[in-house]
Amino acid sequence: MSGPRSLLIMPANRPDMLAKAPSYGADALVFDIEDSVPVSEKPKARALTRQFIGRHKDKAVIYARVNAPHTGMLEEDLDAITADGLVGIRLPKTESADAVRTVDKLLGALEAKRGLPHGSIAINPSLESAKGVWFAYEILSASPRISSVTAGTAQDGDLQTDLGYTWTAGGNELLYVRSRILLAARAAGIEHILDGSHANIRDPEGLRIDCEAARALGYRGKSVIHPNQIETVNNVFMPTNEEIDYYRRVINEFDAAVARGSAATTVDGKLVDYAMAGMAKRVIAWAEGMKT
Repeated sequence: MSGPRSLLIMPANRPDMLAKAPSYGADALVFDIEDSVPVSEKPKARALTRQFIGRHKDKAVIYARVNAPHTGMLEEDLDAITADGLVGIRLPKTESADAVRTVDKLLGALEAKRGLPHGSIAINPSLESAKGVWFAYEILSASPRISSVTAGTAQDGDLQTDLGYTWTAGGNELLYVRSRILLAARAAGIEHILDGSHANIRDPEGLRIDCEAARALGYRGKSVIHPNQIETVNNVFMPTNEEIDYYRRVINEFDAAVARGSAATTVDGKLVDYAMAGMAKRVIAWAEGMKT
């Protein structure tokens, strides 16, 4: 159930940035062929992505952000980058289940052509419009390749442009969007829900507040656009020592109660039964997953 907390996005046409990327400490790398790359540089970005996947596959968890289906560039992207070592693709501006199914078929054909296990490359839809958020459940149920979803919450990004809200670090204006995506993901069996990037790289306090707002809802990670954001994201999207201690005691006390013939006890004055023990096990599994 665990997955990357921090996903460092970098333009795939910048070999200097790609070469340094594994050393920064992000849980995963996202080589971007989409919005941070000029159209004239797309072929270079594809070639460098393929080259660096081969070079870094044993050093990093690698994703690539491809161009959206409506651009007409997606098939070229996938053909260029589908290779051993690519963990998954981030599918931007996803608005329909049909788009996901199309990508699933394209990946399946390329996996067969390249001798890769079928289904080995995951799809991470990014929901960045009113339509994408509204149809979240249909989108996230469209393919077994979907292992995570990203909410397009970045300041001044596509979602804000579409909806017209005023962005704040506290995120009250994003509460419905984040909640709808999280509920749809959980209902579709998707465990790993990711938040969008924090656009201001000189705002560490705003980043922390932004992360905590998403984490409190159940999000498990966030995109980052600069190495100086990685530590904060990794720290926030991880159970605290206090949480781990409490939930370990919950499990121990509940197991002891069951052994005595009871399915209820208290820890720190709070009721613990099967539901609470289940939550405790979920948190501990999350924490343990971050260590592997």
